[in-house]
Amino acid sequence: MVTISLDSLTGNDYIDIMFVLKSSFKPTGDQPRAINQLCEGITKGLKNQVLLGVTGSGKTFTIANVIERLQLPTLVISHNKTLAGQVYQEMRDFFPQNAVSYFVSYYDYYQPEAYLPQTDTYIEKEAQINELIDKLRLKSTANILTRNDVIVVASVSCIYNIGSPLEYGKSVLLLKVKQKSTIKDITSRLVQLQYERSEYDFKRGTFRIRGSYIDIYPAYEDYGYRITIADENVLSIFQIDPLTGKSEQTESLPGLILYPAKHFVPEPDVMEKAEKEIRKDLKQEYEALKRNGHMPEAERLLRRVNYDLEMIKEIGYVNGIENYSRYFDGRKKGDPPFSLLDYFKKTYGDKFLVCIDESHMSVPQISGMFNGDFSRKKMLVDFGFRLKAAFDNRPLRFEEFYKIPPHIIYTSATPDEWELNEARKEQSIVVEQLIRPTGIIDPQITVRPAVDEVIDLIQEIEKRVLKKQKILVTTLTKKVAEDLAFYLKEKHIKAEYLHSDVETLERSNILYNLRKGSFDVLIGVNLLREGLDLPEVYLVAILDADKEGFLRSKTALIQTMGRAARNISGEVIMYADSITRSMKYAIDEIDRRREYQIVYNKKHNITPITIYKPIREKIVEQDLQSNMVKEVNKTYYESEVDNINFDSLTPYDTKKIIKKLEKDMKHFAEEMNFELAIKIRDKIKEMKKL
Repeated sequence: MVTISLDSLTGNDYIDIMFVLKSSFKPTGDQPRAINQLCEGITKGLKNQVLLGVTGSGKTFTIANVIERLQLPTLVISHNKTLAGQVYQEMRDFFPQNAVSYFVSYYDYYQPEAYLPQTDTYIEKEAQINELIDKLRLKSTANILTRNDVIVVASVSCIYNIGSPLEYGKSVLLLKVKQKSTIKDITSRLVQLQYERSEYDFKRGTFRIRGSYIDIYPAYEDYGYRITIADENVLSIFQIDPLTGKSEQTESLPGLILYPAKHFVPEPDVMEKAEKEIRKDLKQEYEALKRNGHMPEAERLLRRVNYDLEMIKEIGYVNGIENYSRYFDGRKKGDPPFSLLDYFKKTYGDKFLVCIDESHMSVPQISGMFNGDFSRKKMLVDFGFRLKAAFDNRPLRFEEFYKIPPHIIYTSATPDEWELNEARKEQSIVVEQLIRPTGIIDPQITVRPAVDEVIDLIQEIEKRVLKKQKILVTTLTKKVAEDLAFYLKEKHIKAEYLHSDVETLERSNILYNLRKGSFDVLIGVNLLREGLDLPEVYLVAILDADKEGFLRSKTALIQTMGRAARNISGEVIMYADSITRSMKYAIDEIDRRREYQIVYNKKHNITPITIYKPIREKIVEQDLQSNMVKEVNKTYYESEVDNINFDSLTPYDTKKIIKKLEKDMKHFAEEMNFELAIKIRDKIKEMKKL
């Protein structure tokens, strides 16, 4: 078994590259002061700092300058995937030569394992993993273990258990030219690292054997490697195109480190020790259930754990292996899990930075993750579906998370009291960034009666569509967002909706298409608030603005109105029958910021100009594997999906059709035909229930 030295996990062996910020802009307005204050605070050893920056003031650019000046590997945490995707694209543009990664939940569809005792219903874990996001996650951890110029933009999923960085770092295949090795040795190790042999379908996480060489397609790269073996020695290592198998290199690479295809990869010796611990706990918990008169639960637990252990021994993996992670990681009962932050801590020590973007949303989200996970797991443990060790496969508690970062910068246009108080405890000043370098003033706000709000809204939309201006509309529910989008389409207005049910990469594509001009009106619920950078938006309409609550709080209203602060003609219309306290606070605060910017503009003779932002590449550019779906008549296909006759299908036929529909659903989503993709998704759910 070949392993890499643990020195590489403490920074002695990674690639030393400088952060280099590439931008045509220089810090202006109050950005230079903010950058200096934040850098000074970190240099002094402050743990908590707050950057209060209005929409459009360039908070991301300020953080990028802090990263370059202090040369600190950085984790940026965002509270939703859409915003994380946007920040990732910005950081990727600012640091094109550095290792900028994207780390969010990799599920297109996720139904967690659960048990409902009221109806005696066991719900098995069901997940559809997005391979492209999985690749980006694996790339993030591989970058951290091998480089020091790393920026990872993550959602709150970064606080979930992903296994020990020490075990992941040891579980590598290290190859060097002239190293003594055989094809059998290499393939055996690849299987241990969860790579699959695939002679005909060469995709990420697979390898194939061709005579005297092996082709390997790492799970976290866009290219493969060809290892040539001669006389039981590694003759050469070339990087290849996975599609053509060709290499543009003229000289062999000197060596190669391959990381596992999955984050949970128990080594054989670790597995042997873990099995003893698992069986010991199984015996204790089995006996305890029997003593308490829970015989069915005891037998269920015995069957489940024995089956899982056999699967892990035979193929090295089982669905739900993460529930045994405590044994593989060597953790004690109740110890915090290993998350992405531990990869930063193990590799960089105290020399890294955590930036919590839109902290007024992200901090409460981090705080609330543990309780929801615990209540679901408790049912599974109590009724014999899982060992108590499943409790330790969990997200970090907030206090556990808070201990890890040496430096935290909370960024928000509306920071909450918690982060402000933490900064004050260290006598850290709140760094304010209220000036927009472009001189753009906060939008004019109009309050109109909620009666006939949709009719009035349509009139406003039609005016702006004629001028090729874009519009955002926020509603209180997903259903209203979808219904309004379809209603506008009936009125021959190009509209789309955006909410949490829309898949991760699809959300970024919808925003991309809005900026490209594919449609004019975007309707959403809670995803059209923090941080969305859409200079083409001239109007933000807030329906039911007087319905006091989470979605119409003062923070939510200020954030939503900020989406219109990207061009000089931005306007906000609030539909309400009364002025609530939140509305009054938000309107007064926006007026205060308008005055601040106006005074600055007059003092420096600045004429406001609309922001110009290049339309960035999508997070991942997907090449369609086949053009077959493009040639399908959409109307015919839709009617065929509607007319599937369940009664005439055998179980085998049903599985075949589901597999084909899943493939077609992805293709239609890539084509931006989201309506048909959603229809197919609903049909798949219906078939799976049967």
